[in-house]
Amino acid sequence: MEILDAIRANLLSPAVLFFALGLIAALTKSDLKFPEPLYIGLTIYLLVAIGFKGGVAIAEAGIAKVWLPALATMGLGALIPLWTYPLLRFGGKLSAVDAAAIAAHYGSVSAVTFIAATNYLTAIDQPFDAATNYLTAIDQPFESYATAFLAVMESPAILVGVVLGKLATKQAGADSGASLKTAMHEALFGRSIFLLVGALVVGALCGEAGMRKVEPFFVTPFQGVLTLFLLEMGLVAGRRLGDLKRVGPFLLGFGIIVPLVNGALGVYLGKVTGLELGGATLLGALSASASYIAAPAAIRMSLPDANPTLYLTSSLAITFPFNITLGIPLYLEIARRLYS
Repeated sequence: MEILDAIRANLLSPAVLFFALGLIAALTKSDLKFPEPLYIGLTIYLLVAIGFKGGVAIAEAGIAKVWLPALATMGLGALIPLWTYPLLRFGGKLSAVDAAAIAAHYGSVSAVTFIAATNYLTAIDQPFDAATNYLTAIDQPFESYATAFLAVMESPAILVGVVLGKLATKQAGADSGASLKTAMHEALFGRSIFLLVGALVVGALCGEAGMRKVEPFFVTPFQGVLTLFLLEMGLVAGRRLGDLKRVGPFLLGFGIIVPLVNGALGVYLGKVTGLELGGATLLGALSASASYIAAPAAIRMSLPDANPTLYLTSSLAITFPFNITLGIPLYLEIARRLYS
């Protein structure tokens, strides 16, 4: 019953409920919408906040404690497209370019899934009211420098996915080189990774003294901003639900089963690299997530023949809702069983 209680608690959190509210608004064709500048502003805030906090944590923990799990995480990010590509290509009968594009999305990561996972692990440290039937306070610590894993896992999968697409479609010469160069630039200097890594470095340089100066802005309002952002993500995902009938049953199953496999791999990797149970859960959630910010931008420029309906619908309308509602508590349960 503990796992059911954990799932219930997650489903009744404000962030997930506002995501559901956004879904309902989209499905009922409400005129609710976020102005594009507001969406961009919320994205920038969240990326800078988690990057800065992660950098401060790295400064406190020291590089010696971070480098091994960070290196292993980078390797996992590159490995995931290598095993999901043949599954999509031959199991799903997708074209080479579509299989490579989707594989890149699933090897890359979702910052919001990571934030939702940290939010969940933090929340379960508190007692819940009777409505959740989850009355026991669960102390579940995790490494505060885990944001570094988010930063290093973003780019390798995008690069591997683009290379797979180029090799499989035999695009050679200047065009292929130019596309790969574009992908590398977007993977390394695109808005999301640039802000995340940049804020991580700034936080590491400033340390705890710097955090005290910006804490009223980057810590106190964080949960409210996350709630607004997930309301917008609910709207976006809801508009994509109609595409589910176009992607077929294979991608529907892929978008749920593959995250569970990747999540279990991430949890196991966290254990063997010495992370705490909570840190392994976070790595599992990261490994299970699929990018919908950095990867789409890079793939759109580097593999223009890939079908956006396939890679956006699978990552945003299938995997993202699954992870933030059911997936994260499941990865915690996998970690508990592995660590017991």
